[in-house]
Amino acid sequence: MKSNKPKAPVMIPVENLVPFDGHPYKVLDDDSMNDLTESVQDNGIMEPIIVRPLEDTDNYEIISGHRRYHAAKKAGLREVPAFIRAVSRDEAAIMLVDSNLHRERILPSEKAFAYKLKYEALSHQGTSRQLGAKLRTSEEMAETADDSARQIQRYIRLTNLIPELLDMMDEGKIAFSVGVELSFLDDQLQYDVLNACEENDNTPSYAQAVRMHKAHTAGELDRDEIDAIMCEAKANQRDKVTIPLDRLKGKIPGSYTVQQQQDFIVKAVDHYYRYLQKQRDQTR
Repeated sequence: MKSNKPKAPVMIPVENLVPFDGHPYKVLDDDSMNDLTESVQDNGIMEPIIVRPLEDTDNYEIISGHRRYHAAKKAGLREVPAFIRAVSRDEAAIMLVDSNLHRERILPSEKAFAYKLKYEALSHQGTSRQLGAKLRTSEEMAETADDSARQIQRYIRLTNLIPELLDMMDEGKIAFSVGVELSFLDDQLQYDVLNACEENDNTPSYAQAVRMHKAHTAGELDRDEIDAIMCEAKANQRDKVTIPLDRLKGKIPGSYTVQQQQDFIVKAVDHYYRYLQKQRDQTR
């Protein structure tokens, strides 16, 4: 009788491990990674990674545990514990995405490429189903995700953005809805938008992005039209206060995005404001 007991992890040489091809999540050498590396140096890999064997090689592709693998390499480990799963690439892609989508912090670009990876994997599986059983991929994904089917499609649209605009969205410089609208422009027009942002020191509003999308669909959008739209004053524009990054060094976690840094600063200012109010009340 076949046992249902899970197999124990095995030790696999680091040189025989390769990252998942098309891995959508960023593995950064930030403060968090430094902490993880120190932990690995002191205690080893506490939670085994998950891998799948690659055909005709001695190598294994990582499904889950890319950060632990990176930390192990930095820590100088020669082997890491791993659970081996004999699954197809599409099955592995679905496992990879599902194991990461509910993380506390995930960048818009990471979620976009993760959804795309899972969407393509599910679509491949759907092609093998009998005729008439068409897979409603987005709806199926929404059943196990925090986003609706429509929102998942909007995230996947973001994979059409040029890297520079994706980075701006990850940094909180442009809104998600703006990124979706700009994703309908071809690459050259997106670079024209990027250049206009740099020249005018601003970013498009949602209304402006919608106008660019509609003009592009009508075949009427070019660099001159983009400049004209971007030069318009926006109702929500306000004076800005710029703080040199070196003044914040060591005071805000280095892994924070621009949006998280802004939230941190606002909370700190609010806390100090209430402290000053309390001081004034005590001296009255």
